[in-house]
Amino acid sequence: MELAYTPEEPDTAPDDQKIDEKISLDITDKYAKYAGGVPDGGFKAWSVIVALGYVGSSWGIFQEYYERVLLSNKSPSTIAWIGSVQVTFIFLPGLVTGRLFDLGHFKIPYFIASCGLIVCTFLTAECKQYWQFFLAQGLFTGLFSGILYGQAISVVSHWFSKKKGMALGIVSIGSSLGGVLFPIAGQNLIPIVGFKWTVRIFGFTMLVALGITNLAIDRRLPPVNAKGGLLNLPAFRNPAYTIYCISGITCSFGLYTMLTYLPVSATAVGMSDSFSFYLVAISNGASGFGRLSAGFLADRIGPLSAMIPFTALLGILTFAWPYASSQGALIGVSVLYGIAFGAYVSLIVAPAMAMGDVSDVGRRVGMFMTIAALGTLVGTPISGAINARTGGFKDPGFFAGGVVIFSVLLLFVVRYLQLGRLYGKC
Repeated sequence: MELAYTPEEPDTAPDDQKIDEKISLDITDKYAKYAGGVPDGGFKAWSVIVALGYVGSSWGIFQEYYERVLLSNKSPSTIAWIGSVQVTFIFLPGLVTGRLFDLGHFKIPYFIASCGLIVCTFLTAECKQYWQFFLAQGLFTGLFSGILYGQAISVVSHWFSKKKGMALGIVSIGSSLGGVLFPIAGQNLIPIVGFKWTVRIFGFTMLVALGITNLAIDRRLPPVNAKGGLLNLPAFRNPAYTIYCISGITCSFGLYTMLTYLPVSATAVGMSDSFSFYLVAISNGASGFGRLSAGFLADRIGPLSAMIPFTALLGILTFAWPYASSQGALIGVSVLYGIAFGAYVSLIVAPAMAMGDVSDVGRRVGMFMTIAALGTLVGTPISGAINARTGGFKDPGFFAGGVVIFSVLLLFVVRYLQLGRLYGKC
């Protein structure tokens, strides 16, 4: 009798499959402590959100100082390119940072960007020529700020759903705090310690703030490798998302004109340099109220419903700003613009977050931010060129206010497409 030998079946799972399974189990274990529904509160969720509100600076004070002292041989439009590039790169990397966030790359990019931003701040103190300011304060400060901003905004949706508007308001209020502290500090420190040490003090302040942030931040959900690579082109099949992107780039053309040229216009009508500096602080302080109040409203009536009236107010005030020629009028315009501006910037990504699944939120928000950045790149320099040609701020105000009002009309269209009717929470 013959005995047939049946060899034992080999393990057919390849080594790389075993590795993938092990990694998957490790990821599951790592995020198991956060399993369940969206917390919408609790110590961990709020600690992440509060930490993400890092302190930022305000370009307006630099525009005025550079025109008057350090770069007095350059035109306002040329100097404005520094701030314009900085603001553009806060939004432009969103496409890449959003994709990295969805894939699970969060803490390391955030740490690298934090270090880069601090280094650039100290380098700005050493700059003497225009191209040096452009690179250190414009290009690289904007780039590193953009990496921080994109990651911070994306992680909000991991921890909050019903209270997302309030959470976004708290995240963005950090820049409002910096916008109050830095102009006041700059106004008082520059005459005492000079420009270099003033900027260095700004750098040390950011070192502390970002150090705390890097210790507290965390994501709740495991990474997801969504199909489509860097771009989520099917998102544009949703007409509401497409028109919202167009609205974002349109509003960006005029959004930063008043904040950039407010100190310069105040000086032009006879106000003192110290008063001009404080206008920036007043506007940024008021924006803190706008950020929180808009978040509160958005959680109750919807982000688009909250954004529309505030954005309309931005356009109206941009039209009115050039006609403010007294201290009272300038303070009034600054306060109202700050409130409306804070409301808009705190909610700007909320509609894009709602137009798809949370697993792909980083890429979807990132695409919107990158598109909107194109408007910030050229909007302020265009206003500066109009100012240089006309010698006043009325025409820049008409240009910037007009494009902002047009974006409001697009927001009405987006709201109708998203909701399907004229009334309701959206």
